[in-house]
Amino acid sequence: MNPNTLEQSQLGKVSAYIDQYDASLLFPLLRDTKRREIGIGGSIPFLGADLWTAFELSWLNPRGKPQVALAHITIPCESTHIVESKSFKLYLNSFNHTRFESADAVRERLKTDVSAAIWHGGAVMAGAGVKLLQPEAFDREVVRELHGLCIDRLDVECDRYQPAPELLSAALHEQPVSETLMSHLLKSNCLVTGQPDWGSVQIAYSGPQIDQAGLLRYIVSFRNHNEFHEQCVERIYMDIMSRCKPTKLMVYARYTRRGGLDINPWRSSHPQQPPANVRTARQ
Repeated sequence: MNPNTLEQSQLGKVSAYIDQYDASLLFPLLRDTKRREIGIGGSIPFLGADLWTAFELSWLNPRGKPQVALAHITIPCESTHIVESKSFKLYLNSFNHTRFESADAVRERLKTDVSAAIWHGGAVMAGAGVKLLQPEAFDREVVRELHGLCIDRLDVECDRYQPAPELLSAALHEQPVSETLMSHLLKSNCLVTGQPDWGSVQIAYSGPQIDQAGLLRYIVSFRNHNEFHEQCVERIYMDIMSRCKPTKLMVYARYTRRGGLDINPWRSSHPQQPPANVRTARQ
């Protein structure tokens, strides 16, 4: 099967609004294409998942009455493909005028379709996780900031706006530390349209102490970089691992929503519970 390319997707194009269920709207993209750029070949050197939140999900019940819900979707990083986000938006729109027997039927349909897309053309090794929150549970949704020492307090001069891993350094010959750092200054751009993607990033590690000023300048250096959310987080992970030599590393970013969707990639060097999919104030 020929791999999908961005030129074939609906990203950056005028798209018809389809309100009848259509799984073919999901557009998978190979992860390997961008992973090879950052030196990942064969088995991936991390664990993790992409945590999506869909804020615009609606369908009709058997009597034609509209229903609404939020959806939390977990896509394992081991999957061969990601789903291009505009196609996901169009896919969710296709539920709008479609009758489903129940919310459980909607959840199962989402799980089946997304799982098939992220293993496009192959056997489903680890399916997508899908959780629906219906209106009676909306008031239990909380807003919480990423924890950790915020390095945005540092008064640094920034003049690099394309990824500059050479800005990263660590005290390789001193006693190791364990700490969690975070920044609200992550910004990158859509790989195709150039539209801005705003995010906060959390970095937890054990090992040689990372120079915080250099890390902040490195995060800022993504400001004019064109890459999808998942790819940016994997690039950050690989650059820190290569330059700073931590024994353990976790990188987690929460990006603000676009088109009713937010995407929050999480990558870890070691097994651990994934973070709760809890939105920040900016999301």
